[in-house]
This record gives sequence, C-alpha cells and structure tokens, in this order.
Amino acid sequence: MIEATVRRAQQGDEVAFHPPVIVLGGDQLDGARDLLGKDRDDISYVVEPMARNTAAVAAVSAEMVAQNHGDDALVLLMPADHHIKDEEAFRVTVSRAANLAAAGNIVTFGIRPTGPATGFGYICRGRAQGEGYKVEAFTEKPDLATARKFLSDGRYYWNAGIFLFKASTMRAELEKLQPEILSACRRALGDASREEIVSRLDADAFAACPSDSIDYAVMEKTDRAAVVPADFDWSDVGSWSSLWDVSEKDESANVMIGDTHLIDTRRSLVYSTGARVGVIGCDRIMVVATEDAVLVADMANDQDVKKLVETLRTEGRLDLL
Repeated sequence: MIEATVRRAQQGDEVAFHPPVIVLGGDQLDGARDLLGKDRDDISYVVEPMARNTAAVAAVSAEMVAQNHGDDALVLLMPADHHIKDEEAFRVTVSRAANLAAAGNIVTFGIRPTGPATGFGYICRGRAQGEGYKVEAFTEKPDLATARKFLSDGRYYWNAGIFLFKASTMRAELEKLQPEILSACRRALGDASREEIVSRLDADAFAACPSDSIDYAVMEKTDRAAVVPADFDWSDVGSWSSLWDVSEKDESANVMIGDTHLIDTRRSLVYSTGARVGVIGCDRIMVVATEDAVLVADMANDQDVKKLVETLRTEGRLDLL
C-alpha cells in the first residue's frame, strides 16, 4: 500500500508533485525503504519517535514544506493504507481541488456513500465554492440510524481522510486552534537529527506534543474546511471486510492469504501468518490467525474488533497490541 501511495503522488498530465515525504515510526523505516528502493534519493523520510496521531503529522508536514518550498506551496496529506484503483482519476480530483486550497481552504475529499456505514466519519456539504463546497458539519462514526439518515439526505460524504492545503494555512490554523501541537512539532523538527534522506524528530520535544487527529484538532473547529467530491473509487482498508472488498478472490468469492484450505465456503476472508487454517461450510466469515492470537467473526461484525481490543487493554494484555 505504501508503494501504491507513492506511485499515486507521481507527476501526471493534470498535476505536478514535489518528491514525497514519508512520515513513519522507527520500526517501519527499514521496511519502507526496502519496498520503495534504498537507492532512491527522490523520497525523504521523517521518523516519529512515538505516535502522536495525524494532527502532528499535518504540523510537521506543513513546517517542512514551508521551509523547503515556501509558505504558498500545497501539501497533499495521504494516509498510506488507502486503496484507490484509478490513480489518474485521483490526480484529476486533486487538480480540481488545487484552486480551493490555494485560496486558503483546507480541502478534504468526500466519498459518495454506497451504504449506511458506521465505521467512517461523515462530511455535510454547505454552500458551493469553486470545485467543491464549504463544510457545514463533521460527524465522526455515527450509529446505524444516523448513517441511514445521512444516506437519504444526499448532502453527506464519507470523509476520505486525505487533505490538501497551503503550508501557511495549516500553520495559521494550528497556531490559532492547537498552539501546543504546532510548538512541539516545530521544536521536534528544529532539533531533529538528519542523515541523508532521513530526519529523526527530537524525542523530548515530540513527546510533549498532544496526541489528536487532524479531524478533531482542526477540521471540526476551523472555518476554512472545504470538501471536493471524489471522482475515484476508494477504500481505507480499515477493517478485515474492506480488505476482502479490495483483494483478488477465487471462484467462490473467497480471499485466502497464507497457508489456508477452504471447503464449501463462500465470500470469506481467511488469513494466516503461519499455522495451517482449514474452514468448512461457512459463508461471510473472517478468520485471522497469527502467532499469538486467532480471530473468528462474521464479516458483518468486523467493526466490533475494537471491542476485543478494549478488552485486551482492560486485561493488561498489551503484548497482543
């Protein structure tokens, strides 16, 4: 997925990108460089000493881009766990959003809902503006009844979590709304250690940064939020069922990853990192087997995995997290 994300941010006919900057954890650096090519000098890396959520990523990105390309340069912030099949359609949509971002808006991309999903955040569009709309409201992961209302309303989009903004716009909004985040990230970047294409944020400074998402910290509070409807298929692959959605399937619509064998089973995901897994006579289930844990669930209940995670936290089973 990180290979696909970098490929997505390559120059096309509609839009030209600066070389990408990848923000990641220290334990992900070697794997990312192996995948993307250790000899590439058109990619740079920023290593976070600990996770501080996406508002910190936005702050660090805005600071770096402003320093390297100027305050008016546009930042395209993309999570690396998205599946977008039509890369050219993606670039066309980004190009359409560029004028809105250049005018001082923080643009997010809205996905037209295909059903009343409860695992996504929703954006309600307001008045038309340029190629998109002003954002009237954000709603984070509604219940099923609310999601159904949003679907029938017609003004709501799923929040893709991809953002486009001027470096100076994000810095100004963080200065106004989240000065502690911006200050900590500035210090962490200013005191970073650098070696060729890798910058390691200062641990003490970054540890002082509050942990918050860009949605909560900025987008729900700013008056500069805009949404551009996305003209591309999208999945955030944030659940096992969405992995099934985007993966290649056999003639029975099963996705099998690892050492698996299925008999009389349809529309299921079976994933193993080691042990042989056999499944017989099932429909729409997911089985995930790793070295230290096994998950079995109906595909319709994949969002409830978080309940298991909370139970593990309560029980102190941090070794499984």
